Amino acid sequence: MTLPQGRDFNPPWPLKSGHIQTMLSSSGVRRTLLPRNAYTVLEGAEPVMVDGGGGVRLTGAYTAQKTQPASRGLAVLFHGWEGSVDSTYVLQTGSRLLADGWDVFRLNFRDHGDSHALNEALFHSCRIDEVAHAVGDIAKRWPSRPMAIAGFSLGGNFALRVALRAPSLGIPLSYALAVCPIIDPSEGLFSLEETAPWFYQAYFMNKWRRSLRMKQAAFPQRQYFELQELKQNLRGLTEAMVLRHTDFGSLEAYLEGYSVAGRALMAMQIPATILTARDDPVIPIDAFEKLELPSNVELDISPYGGHCGFIRGWDMTSFCDDYIAERFNAIAAGQSPFA
Repeated sequence: MTLPQGRDFNPPWPLKSGHIQTMLSSSGVRRTLLPRNAYTVLEGAEPVMVDGGGGVRLTGAYTAQKTQPASRGLAVLFHGWEGSVDSTYVLQTGSRLLADGWDVFRLNFRDHGDSHALNEALFHSCRIDEVAHAVGDIAKRWPSRPMAIAGFSLGGNFALRVALRAPSLGIPLSYALAVCPIIDPSEGLFSLEETAPWFYQAYFMNKWRRSLRMKQAAFPQRQYFELQELKQNLRGLTEAMVLRHTDFGSLEAYLEGYSVAGRALMAMQIPATILTARDDPVIPIDAFEKLELPSNVELDISPYGGHCGFIRGWDMTSFCDDYIAERFNAIAAGQSPFA
């Protein structure tokens, strides 16, 4: 079996631009132009509440496949920061996996989607324990085998960290795939502030401020932020939230808390793939090139794709759909997910 590789992705001009790929990836234009079959994962989807441990509740959606007599397995999908189970890239990937015979579970992180009122404490990127616990709960409730995870951006970072912990937690995870994951959060924060065009930071900050206001409205008895703090830049607001709402003593300690840089992934025991793009304007490529990886972790750097884009043409479909589905299908067939 020949699996798709990042080098195979060669979009037409002007989709060779990493900025255009990135801007189109979550745009309303793309959502409008995508074919109807990109949304089939919504049909018959069951809203679900899952256990994050310690009283934490997370939301998600489960869709059972209907194309084959028996499911190939269970695919769990993680969205990116300030995305949700209904983000375009999650729906499109989920729909492709569903068509290939996978049951699909789309998980919302805390305070994402419409879940702000479920848990009083704020979301932050070091809340790996509740996400891993939720994946364990999903595995028990839908014991399809094999079970594979795909995550995008921050969701890719979470997917890698869940995969690191899965064996010790008894989670029967067979494979993890991360698309444009955050590797070194400190480098990513610096890049978004200092080298990426201003509109990327503006985009994320607008969504984050909106989310924080929704959280405040859900729990009016608690003060989550000062109004002046909301006016700060990404670094300033992140530091304010870290010092106010976490046990980390500094911004640097918090960022290190969810880093998978350097040798962190050498402890990975299950097969995993990291797909990224050299022209990603949000996540610096340097962090990927500095990774030290075991033989069971594949690093695939495409020359094009932007940040979680990989858009093939003007129908707005993504190369990631084939890339993820074919690797998941290889796992289901008992074959290597590496080319």
